[in-house]
Amino acid sequence: MKIASFEAATLRIPEDDPLANMPEEAGRTRPVVILRLRTDSGIEGIGLTFYGGKMTGSLRVAVEELAGLTIGEDPLRIEHIVAKLHAAADTCGPGGIFTLALSAIDIALWDIKGKALEQPLWKLLGGHRDRVPAYASGSLRRGLTHDQAQKAAEILVQKGFRQMKTQMALPGNPPAAEEVRRVRVVREAIGPDIKLMCDINQRWRPEQAIDIGSRCEDIGLFWLEDVTTADDYAGLARVTAALKTPIAGGEYVWGIVPFRHMLEARSVDIVMIDICRAGGVSQWMKIAGMAEAFNLPVVSHVMPEMLVHLVAACPNGLTVEYMPWMLCLYEETPVLENGELVLPDKPGLGLRFDEKAVARFRV
Repeated sequence: MKIASFEAATLRIPEDDPLANMPEEAGRTRPVVILRLRTDSGIEGIGLTFYGGKMTGSLRVAVEELAGLTIGEDPLRIEHIVAKLHAAADTCGPGGIFTLALSAIDIALWDIKGKALEQPLWKLLGGHRDRVPAYASGSLRRGLTHDQAQKAAEILVQKGFRQMKTQMALPGNPPAAEEVRRVRVVREAIGPDIKLMCDINQRWRPEQAIDIGSRCEDIGLFWLEDVTTADDYAGLARVTAALKTPIAGGEYVWGIVPFRHMLEARSVDIVMIDICRAGGVSQWMKIAGMAEAFNLPVVSHVMPEMLVHLVAACPNGLTVEYMPWMLCLYEETPVLENGELVLPDKPGLGLRFDEKAVARFRV
């Protein structure tokens, strides 16, 4: 079996909130690049990447250039192909457009491998469990009023979510007391038994994170996420050591080597891995294994329809971020049952692009 052809396309996906219908900014969209890798035996693997912003056109070109180098290769030799692409790109990686493009190809290769071996990806990668917890994400954004956040939280509970994430670092740089008020409002709306996370998106300095985080400790947050600049490993370690609340981070970290530095610095309690910035399925799983060696759990970042396989595969997988932006791209996605995602039995990713959706969102 050899890779025979490929097709890439740029789409613009609505960043709406189908979970609680609480968009922070109506009409906002995100550009993504999708990839289809086809073999001479008729198997098609799909991949997806984004974070290109205004450079998404360049990202698509990078995906096409790297995909072209896979023609004639055995798709089951994934590490061989990854090494070939690294060599061809010379020293432009790790990180940036190269890694984002590589991720789409790596994901598609693993999809092909699962289909060729007639195994779902989560089993192929380890198969630790067949269902995983998922937390609602994207409904409790910082741009909402407190009343809107309270209403959205109540809707999520009614829909059966046992975990959900809100945000601080609110617009206008309010006083610390007002920041804390947001999470108290949400906690009061959902009760004491729901696991509540809070994302800062790198917007605080370490001393702010320690100050505001300490004021929240009685609220019982499951974690505080990306509290300061992602590569300030020493600053993150200061926050992690100072607070009882677990600190999560890693979604902004590129490739596997920086994760080693982050783990060695004891910067976080929970390792969040973004599949596009990591370099695909192959690198995601290597990072998860490294985190396991440090006795730390791992969590996913966006793309639950794909990342559920990886979190389910590894023994230290904790929970899946249920960010539903891209679910509309597929004919069918993993079922959500009582706050957990049920792993599919279909081979590979178990996903097929909805051709009508692809045509509708194509740029």
